Order: sequence, then C-alpha cells, then structure tokens
Amino acid sequence: MNKVVSIEEAISHIKDGMTIMIGGFLGCGSPHKIIDALVEKGVKDLTLICNDTGFPDIGAGKLVVNRQIKKLIASHIGTNRETGNQMNAGELDVTLVPQGTLAEQVRAGGAGLGGFLTPVGVGTVVEEGKQKIELDGKTYLLELPLRADVALIAGHTVDKFGNIVYYGATRNFNHLMATAADIVIVEADNIVEVGDIDPNHVVTPGIFVDYIVGGGK
Repeated sequence: MNKVVSIEEAISHIKDGMTIMIGGFLGCGSPHKIIDALVEKGVKDLTLICNDTGFPDIGAGKLVVNRQIKKLIASHIGTNRETGNQMNAGELDVTLVPQGTLAEQVRAGGAGLGGFLTPVGVGTVVEEGKQKIELDGKTYLLELPLRADVALIAGHTVDKFGNIVYYGATRNFNHLMATAADIVIVEADNIVEVGDIDPNHVVTPGIFVDYIVGGGK
C-alpha cells in the first residue's frame, strides 16, 4: 500500500476548528513543509498541541504569527514573543503543561488510557481545577489524556507503508503523537521502498500512519 501523497492532498484533511498535534522541539523534528502549506492555506481556529511554538519564523510558531491558532496546549512559549503577546492580549487561549506531563498525556491518549497520576504540579497553579487523589499518604494529580484530529509529524527515513526511522533528537514528540490522532501525516526527509528499512530500526510502525509527504531540504 502506497501512502505517499502531495502536500496539498494531505492538508486537505485539515479543516477550520480542528485539534492538531505537531511534533518537534524548537523546530527540530517539525514538519516544516506541511506547516508552510498550512500557513498558505489559511486554515484557522485550530487547537494546537505541541511541545512549544518554536520561533516566529521556525516551526509551529508560524501558525501563531499568522493567527491561525485559537487554543494552545504546550510546555513553554518563551522563544516565540508573538505567542506571549497574543496570550497577554487575550487573543490566544494558552494552557501551559509541564513537559513530562504533556508527553505522558499524549502517550495516554495513544494508549487508550483514561489518565494517569503524577505528583508534578501539586501545590502550584498546575493543580487548579484538577482532581487530587491520595495514595499511600502521597498526593497526586489526575491528568487526562490528549488526542487530536490530526497529527503532523516528521521522520528521517520513511517507507511507502509509513514505517518511520527518526534521526537523533528529531524523534522527540513525533513517535508519541503518531499514536494519538485520528489521522497521521508524516513529512519524510527520505522516502524508500517497503523492505528497505531494517525492521529493527523502525520506531513508529506504519500502521499508525495514514499519509506520507516528501520533505527533505
């Protein structure tokens, strides 16, 4: 089965008001060509789940600058001044989540779990509005899973079925997000034939991937 499509066809599945996940860490491991295509398309009122909003001109931050995001769930926004400006102006709903908690929320969403318990955030503003549970004399917060309509991820080498090999730190959130969305689109630096990748090197199995687009430099 060949899942390789044009970027235009891939992003046709992304509509106004959807929830999307975008992989990457400060733009490292982000699907840059897909992001540029979304900026050009102008799809709006999106809920964005990502580790961070990169920079104004790199990564998911481009969507913020173009005012296509209405709600953001991320672990930090400090490298993109525009995100902070829109948040402070009341134009962007921002939920900041400890990074490990965010990763586990996405993992729980992909695994079909109802949530998980963590001591991170107890006694801080993070606990506001959340259920607290006592176990063996220790207090935990119940954190709920995160899922998306579409996950946009990036891979280094991807075969035509969607089996993915990442390069170094570009794996970051990509592997988790590939399990936690209804539609998964991967931007591949290199597209190869099925069988060209050693199965022992596959990190994200192709069963999670719906569409593949060509990336690279």
